[in-house]
Amino acid sequence: MKIDVLTIFPEFFREVFDFGIIRRAKLANIVEINIHDIREFSDDKHRTVDDRPFGGGDGMVLKPQPIFSAIENLLGTCERENYPPKTRVILLSPQGKVFKQSAAREFADEAERIVLICGRYEGVDERVNDSLGTDEISIGDYVLSGGEPAAIVLVDTIVRLLPNALGSETSAENDSFSDGILDCPHYTRPADFRGMRAPDVLLNGNHAEIKKWRKEKALEKTKRIREDLLKEE
Repeated sequence: MKIDVLTIFPEFFREVFDFGIIRRAKLANIVEINIHDIREFSDDKHRTVDDRPFGGGDGMVLKPQPIFSAIENLLGTCERENYPPKTRVILLSPQGKVFKQSAAREFADEAERIVLICGRYEGVDERVNDSLGTDEISIGDYVLSGGEPAAIVLVDTIVRLLPNALGSETSAENDSFSDGILDCPHYTRPADFRGMRAPDVLLNGNHAEIKKWRKEKALEKTKRIREDLLKEE
């Protein structure tokens, strides 16, 4: 997979993808990640990328021209219907569809190239979303200073789902939200820590009982903390 990030703050991503699973995936050529400075695509001699909103109001809005030019440079076209196959152009904004594990799985399974557009200021000119974006994504019902932290979240969540990115093929399958509910509690050595003992069922080696216990505890935890997930089912 190839991932491109469009941002006005490329230094934000310095070294952030050089650790852990993402680093291993890059070294194994499972994913290629490139950061692009939107200012480099401005046709203004001052490399201007924002302007005041039509209709008045506070703040600034990212101009369409640099982003259209960037997409055209990366994909060979700024016409959505002519994008290369399996390409997703994702605008990161508070107005987008809330990002979930199911969406991460969809991107990991179906996309070969992902372009992330990091919003800033009061937002991005809506013509970018209307003409260029295949998806508009939010990582939660709150407002960030920009889309850069959201881009990191999406990259991390998607990359770990790519084939061979994790050490174990079943690791991602057992994550929280992989089957629509939270993960079960986990324990490790020592079995007895300061009088707090790990559940005996996890120590008896009976895998059928362990599987049953984990499912029950996952449902209990989901009902206690995120009952909304059960209602979604």
